[in-house]
Parts: sequence; structure tokens; C-alpha cells
Amino acid sequence: MITLEKISRKYQVGGQTIRALDEVDLFIAKGDFVAIMGRSGSGKSTLLNMLGCMDRPDGGRYLLDEHEVSGMDDDALSAVRNRYMGFIFQSFHLLPRLTVLENVLLPRRYHESGLSDADSDRARALLERVDLSNRLDHRPNELSGGQRQRVAIARALINQPRVVLADEPTGNLDSSTSDAIMDLLQELNRDGQTIVMVTHEPEIAECADRQIVMMDGKITQEESRALH
Repeated sequence: MITLEKISRKYQVGGQTIRALDEVDLFIAKGDFVAIMGRSGSGKSTLLNMLGCMDRPDGGRYLLDEHEVSGMDDDALSAVRNRYMGFIFQSFHLLPRLTVLENVLLPRRYHESGLSDADSDRARALLERVDLSNRLDHRPNELSGGQRQRVAIARALINQPRVVLADEPTGNLDSSTSDAIMDLLQELNRDGQTIVMVTHEPEIAECADRQIVMMDGKITQEESRALH
């Protein structure tokens, strides 16, 4: 589903060139659950941004469903993000003035097909799946951290994305809440959802079926294991 071929990304910091990604090759198949690990500055966040079409490479090719997205302009990349990607962030990024239901529906407002009654039904079903059907009219400041992340997961799924990209999804949560969120992500993956997750926590990475370690902009290690 996703193929990166010799993807590079460089930044100029002062007079120094930083190779955030250094000719990275990566293949992600439909249904994979991939964890990306590495120290700060290793390139893992840059790689996630590249996969999420939030950045463009300086070199190499990015193929998504056999379509090259590497050279697309901003409008085209925005359309790809909305059509193919769901995003989960460490800080949730929920809009405080919107209700839980309105936050989940927000990506549909920017989708090419627009917002429909069927979308509201789907949002309610997703919120029931993440055990928040009794919080539809609440606002984010009325929820716990774990509940906010569950809203963010439902929002990431509303457009039926091909891949969910999670950036430190348990970073702001306590251990028991983190376990519950990872149980939910594993359940989604067992149902066929492709997930790519950045984390610095080894015990969280162990929930994934592939673990990739980055250093100095390169993939230096990869491990796979059987499904749960």
C-alpha cells in the first residue's frame, strides 16, 4: 500500500545541513501495525510527516496505492491526506468549542463529498465503539485525557482512512489509560486497519507487529512478530 524508495529530507539549521531522512526505503502493506522508534532527532517524526503527506521529500519516491505523491502540490497533498489518512496526536488537537460529536465529524466538513446524515450515524457508531456514546454533547474540557484520545481515534476513523498515523498516542496518558488506548488500536488493527505509530516507549511499541528503529535519518533495525 505504501512504498518509500530512497526518501531523503534535508534541513538547513544555521550553516549546518541536517539529514532528517537519509535515503529511507520502507514498505507498509495493508493491515500492518508498525511502530517507529528512535531517539529525539533520529528522524521518526519526519518520517511520520512524510507518510502523512505533511511534508515533501528532497529526493526519492513515495508511492501510495501505486500513485506517486512525492511531487504533488499542497492542494493535492491536502486532498490525499483527507481521503487516505487519519491522524491521532499526542495532544489530541480537539477543538474546545465543539462537542464530542462535532469534533469527530470535523474531517467530513472538508471531504470532497461533504457532510451528510449518514456521516452523523457513522460518527455515533464510532463513538459507541470507543465507549463514548454517553458523551456526545460534552466538550473536550469535560473529558479525561483517555476520553479525549478516544474522541481523537473516532475522528481519525470517520473518513474510513486507508492508514491511521499516530504520533505518541499515549504520551500524555497514565499507564492504565495507555494500556486501554493500545488495546483499542490493536482491536482496530485486527479488524484490518493499517496503523503507523511513533513512540519512544518500548512497551508501547511491543503492541505493534513490526518495530522499526531509526537513527540519524536511517532505519537501522526492524523486527516483525506474529499477530496477537
